[in-house]
Amino acid sequence: MEELKRKAAAQALEEVRSGMILGLGTGSTVAHFLDLLGRRLADGELTDIVGVPTSLRTEEAAGRAGIRLGTLTRYPELDLAVDGADEVSPTLDLIKGMGGALLREKMVAQASRRFVVIADSGKAVARLGTVSPLPVEVVPWEWECHLPFLRGQGCSPVLRSAPDGAPYRTDNGNFVLDCRFPEGIADVEALQGLLESRAGVVETGCFLGMADAAVLAASDGITVLGRPA
Repeated sequence: MEELKRKAAAQALEEVRSGMILGLGTGSTVAHFLDLLGRRLADGELTDIVGVPTSLRTEEAAGRAGIRLGTLTRYPELDLAVDGADEVSPTLDLIKGMGGALLREKMVAQASRRFVVIADSGKAVARLGTVSPLPVEVVPWEWECHLPFLRGQGCSPVLRSAPDGAPYRTDNGNFVLDCRFPEGIADVEALQGLLESRAGVVETGCFLGMADAAVLAASDGITVLGRPA
């Protein structure tokens, strides 16, 4: 699996040119991208790259790889964002956020001229929500009040826990409710609209109409999907 992720990362790296401002995603597949990017910088094959990280983990990993970092305030328009995904639909709609960085990932993706997803082919699904739960980031205050609402949308929401058993907190200090839909999400756009309008919901892992390409690696090769016209 790690070999497949590295192949996808290597393919996405071919889109990077010297002088670019990059959005750097979060997760195990992006870790390979950061490592490969750092090697190219060290070898002098790429120069003058600035990365805007989507999490503290990515910030630390990019620093170790020798990637110069910036912020969205300093660089409000990015050339390219590269990130992983938990699910990829045939139309390049995504579920993201199992790494807990969904809010910052979406902000960076929205600021990018081009957004490329890298993943193994097992992340491709016919309907979103069939494999991965949908992460929903909520403010900690009265987080339980969202449970009946979410159950009413046909899912089973579970508060994400940290390794020590305490509620998991995002880099923004919020909680995450992982919402599993037994048959997948029937109408993801309608669900996203409902969640966006609900006070206390900070962000969702629905990334709709945002990805420009998805690089999916399988044992028999790389598939690059483009957004349908």
